[in-house]
Amino acid sequence: MSLLTHTEIFQEIERSRLENRKVAVATIVTTAGSTPQRTGAKLVVYEDGRMLGTVGGGCVEADVWAEARQALSENRSRLCRFTLRDDPDVPPDEEGMICGGEMEVFIEVWGGKA
Repeated sequence: MSLLTHTEIFQEIERSRLENRKVAVATIVTTAGSTPQRTGAKLVVYEDGRMLGTVGGGCVEADVWAEARQALSENRSRLCRFTLRDDPDVPPDEEGMICGGEMEVFIEVWGGKA
């Protein structure tokens, strides 16, 4: 997956609107420590599960995707926090996780009553 420009994001939102479909746009709004992607990175998630863009790949992207699918099913935007460690009490260098930081992601539902 690649980073999306703002133009590409709004084109996808408009395309979905014209096709009467909802999409969720997940945007990294804050980061702390080491994360796989920077603030502003976006992932578009469609109701059928497809996605476009990236918020870093791997486990965190799967978690963001799942939250976005839930937001779409509930038709509600949400702010989510992701800790990039399996066990927050174990230092990242001892756990084997590459990143070890934290991210806040705003998931905004478009095309429905959010």
